[in-house]
Amino acid sequence: MSPEKTTPQTETKEFQTEVKKMLDIVIHSLYTEKEIFLRELISNAADALEKFRHQSVVEQEVFDSHIPLEISIEFDDKANTLTITDTGIGMDRGELEANLGTIAHSGSKTFFTKLSETDRKEVNLIGQFGVGFYAAFMVAKKVTVKSRSFRMDDMGHEWISDGGGTFTIAMCPGIRRGTSIVLELTDEAKEYANEQTIRRIIKQYSSFVPFPIKLKGEAINTVQAIWTLGKSEISEEAYTEFYKFIANAFDEPLARLHFSADAPLAIKTLLFIPKENLEAMGFGRMEPGVNLYCQRVLIEQHSKTILPEWLRFLRGVIDSEDLPLNISRQALQDSALVAKINKVVTKRLLKFLEELAKSEPEKYTEFWKNFGMFIKEGVISDFAYREEAAKLLRFESSKTEDGIFTSLAEYVERMPEDQKEIFYINGPSREAIENGPYIEAFKKRNIEVLYTLEPIDDFAMSHLGSFGEKKLVSADCGDLDLPEAAIETEADKEKAQAEAMPESDSAALTTWMKEVLGEQVKEVIASKRLTDSPAMVVNPDGFVTSSMERIMRASGQGLQQFGGKNLEINTTHPLIKGLAGLKEKDGEVASSVVEQIFDNAMIQAGLMVEPRNMVARSYRILERLVEK
Repeated sequence: MSPEKTTPQTETKEFQTEVKKMLDIVIHSLYTEKEIFLRELISNAADALEKFRHQSVVEQEVFDSHIPLEISIEFDDKANTLTITDTGIGMDRGELEANLGTIAHSGSKTFFTKLSETDRKEVNLIGQFGVGFYAAFMVAKKVTVKSRSFRMDDMGHEWISDGGGTFTIAMCPGIRRGTSIVLELTDEAKEYANEQTIRRIIKQYSSFVPFPIKLKGEAINTVQAIWTLGKSEISEEAYTEFYKFIANAFDEPLARLHFSADAPLAIKTLLFIPKENLEAMGFGRMEPGVNLYCQRVLIEQHSKTILPEWLRFLRGVIDSEDLPLNISRQALQDSALVAKINKVVTKRLLKFLEELAKSEPEKYTEFWKNFGMFIKEGVISDFAYREEAAKLLRFESSKTEDGIFTSLAEYVERMPEDQKEIFYINGPSREAIENGPYIEAFKKRNIEVLYTLEPIDDFAMSHLGSFGEKKLVSADCGDLDLPEAAIETEADKEKAQAEAMPESDSAALTTWMKEVLGEQVKEVIASKRLTDSPAMVVNPDGFVTSSMERIMRASGQGLQQFGGKNLEINTTHPLIKGLAGLKEKDGEVASSVVEQIFDNAMIQAGLMVEPRNMVARSYRILERLVEK
């Protein structure tokens, strides 16, 4: 005869001391949002169903073997009650007392330890009943649990408590197998007896629980947790439909990464790359789009901790059975386990993108055009993944056709053996760069230059510093170490020498030009690089490119932040050669021409000049020309 039959009376008992402490923690500080209670109770119900499914295989006879495995939710907004019922394994009198009156004998914990290693893999256990259950007292002034075990000789029992330190247990014959939890809600928690609120919470937290969750007879969780399946079990249509659900999207994703890992931790991951970048379209900064789950139960939606912020364009799911279900958001931020998941998934994603670039270059190019800005952000902000992210960078170059991208690795492969540096130059467009002064020396020497066409590019290059063993150097740097340009014939050499200004005249001219420009420049130098343009400004320190300076100026940082530039002049150019003669004839106009040459060079570098002064000066120069 079972113990329940010999003790039919109602008993009142005290909670274990640890339970009283746990109640206080759960009610007042464990969860930041009270609605989590429903997630916890549904998870416990799913846990009980999973236990029964396993037990029914090994038992010859179970009570109510014909009833379907499901979770039902009922509410009464007039009586202010909410009821969660499952048809799972149920509890007898002793189990009710042990599982709900103590923590040390948590039902899930005890059950789990009894299973063999083989059986563990076949059973999904969610959380520990002895902790999650108490979340009910965040919203309920009284909790009634009616439960009947799967065992044939159980009679059913009722457990009641107001969370104040005691509970009562009594017989409750005539009930079905499983557990029903009735919450008498507090006045402050009336909203949880509202259909729309219940529906929203289930969809948000419990959409992928592997048993039907029914509200008014309708199954709410109709989308399958496909990330838990093998790739061969999932059709393209199923992937697309799941993406639309999880990302609230209307189109197909550009690409996806679906993988499972057992070491160093157990995770299942399904990530999608959208086709469109809403951030670049002007919709504001994206929120992270990857949800963190534990055994199909949502732990954190749009998690800010599970992946680096620069991967916020991704949509999808990361599920780790190693996470405790009841982990708080604060604990998530401090969790070493979450940091480990972050590292494993990020490295796997970067490897996936590297492989995508090789296997499907057209698709990767589409990805790069839409989401390359995020990879550059990662290079700038995240030292941990800088090396892997650098392999994903793509730029146009002087050796590619318009609109065709190349990688840093491909650039290095094309480099001559004696070239020690990777060169790049920023500009508003490919045409502007190729018609500007900075690329002339590289064309003449047949040296490839990467075109960085976005404002963020130079910051990425500066933070990266080098690729492999090759230093990254901006072509507007003042102290470039370029080889001598090849001169085809002796006649060309004689012509170049004849066109050049005598060294003494060149020195006198640069000295005078420096006097005219004063503090606007550090030095005026006869250029060894220019062939067609009369002049250009270069950065003597090489750390801040003109593009970076332009951005920092726009953010309000003054000229003193950057120091002066060097002005390089082309002493073979007619304008510069004529300037030396004009200086002797009309020093005032010649000084105005020097100022104009400097302003023009600054404009070609993409840097703002004072337009009123420049326009007034231009008119003065034109007046003198007209007078003559």
